[in-house]
Amino acid sequence: MDRIRPMELSDYPAVLALWETTEGLTLREADSEEALGRYLARNPGLSFVADAEGRIVGAVLCGHDGRRGYLHHLAVAPAYRGRGLGRTLSDCCLAALRTEGIFKCHLFVRAENQPALAFWRHLGWLDRPDIVLLSLSRGNVNA
Repeated sequence: MDRIRPMELSDYPAVLALWETTEGLTLREADSEEALGRYLARNPGLSFVADAEGRIVGAVLCGHDGRRGYLHHLAVAPAYRGRGLGRTLSDCCLAALRTEGIFKCHLFVRAENQPALAFWRHLGWLDRPDIVLLSLSRGNVNA
């Protein structure tokens, strides 16, 4: 691994290509370059990419609302899985959140994405059967 560094908007094409080829990861209009730019500007230094051999092989979005942190779209290229890269990317996010005074973090995983659920549970993340996720969209239904 060459390095892990904060994500920049210029990484968008490579990050999008990684996300598009990651099984179980769903992309929406909210993942457009413009939307990602807003997210990164609102949460500077909290999202990360992993570079290897001059290309992005891992990425994760991270942000917070002032109280809780949120991880989105953690992805690692298949050839780089099993090396601790996903754990390292998530640890970078959690450390960055701590510097912002955020000590609790949530993430969303599609119920049918068993490999992702197993990964997060292995890292110590807990299912929350006491919480039901509700959503409301007043714009584009896929946003």
